[in-house]
Amino acid sequence: MSNKSRLTVASAYTEFKDELKFNWTTGRQGGERLLTSERGVAKRPRLLGPLNFNSPNRIQLIGKAEARLFANAENLAPDRYEYPLAESCELIIVTDNGTPPAPIVALSEQNQIPLFITPLTYSELIRNLRYRLTLLLAESEIIHGVLMDVHGTGVLITGEASVGKSELALELISRSHILVADDAPEFRRIAPGTVEGRCPPLLQDFLEVRGLGVLNIARMYGDASTRSRKILRFIINLQNVATGDSENALEQLVGERLGAPDVQRDVLGVRIPQRTIPVAPGRNLAVLVEAAVRDYILRSGGYNATRDLVEKQALALSQT
Repeated sequence: MSNKSRLTVASAYTEFKDELKFNWTTGRQGGERLLTSERGVAKRPRLLGPLNFNSPNRIQLIGKAEARLFANAENLAPDRYEYPLAESCELIIVTDNGTPPAPIVALSEQNQIPLFITPLTYSELIRNLRYRLTLLLAESEIIHGVLMDVHGTGVLITGEASVGKSELALELISRSHILVADDAPEFRRIAPGTVEGRCPPLLQDFLEVRGLGVLNIARMYGDASTRSRKILRFIINLQNVATGDSENALEQLVGERLGAPDVQRDVLGVRIPQRTIPVAPGRNLAVLVEAAVRDYILRSGGYNATRDLVEKQALALSQT
């Protein structure tokens, strides 16, 4: 399940007010203004930038230089702009704890454009706000499974219901690996080729295990046993082997001996390597997952054990 985020000024204020120290002064009736837009790229203003005459921004930033410039009401005259300022701007932010110029306050009140003030400098604000907005507005997808940090690698464990994902996660935690999110990790593409998995705040530190119920992993194993986010690098898909289908089960297990096929799963447009591990009585899944992750790390570095073995056998045959 994926969705594209829609962000209002009011929700942005709630999300960022503590970290960016926002103070909402005027234009409170404009809280439902959208910082995202369905308009075409050619017609859409940039998301944020300094207030100027030429380039529209949904979030108009006013630093010290802009505050001096727009203290003169004539500089807010509509004929000075190449775009309709009141129609394209959804939010105005004044940096450095500056006093908003009177013409800017009037613009905010007349058009119900929210006006924030922050003690951050202009460079601090634009750097932090751009990063946080990129994360918040990124397309997201929730995938049913358990997200773990195994050997420093973000690993998503998937599979059908009751296949043993949570039990496997608990065993991995007991082997000093780290829980990120149980059941419903949320993934966002934060950069080209990079998908980050996060735990919903309400589920942070919790793992539900069939027969035991809900467990607080941080309290049971210590704070170092959980984390809130991790870059997704690898997917383990658990596949249940039918109890009465021993012949097919044997074929499936033997097929796995020759090494993982080149299988990848598309997550938000990024191809993530995936390994399927058959689940059958007597198999130590935690050890298998650890080995699969170590093998993935080696493959990422260019080493392939199957190819290495084949080459050594070919060399041995050529010398006989």
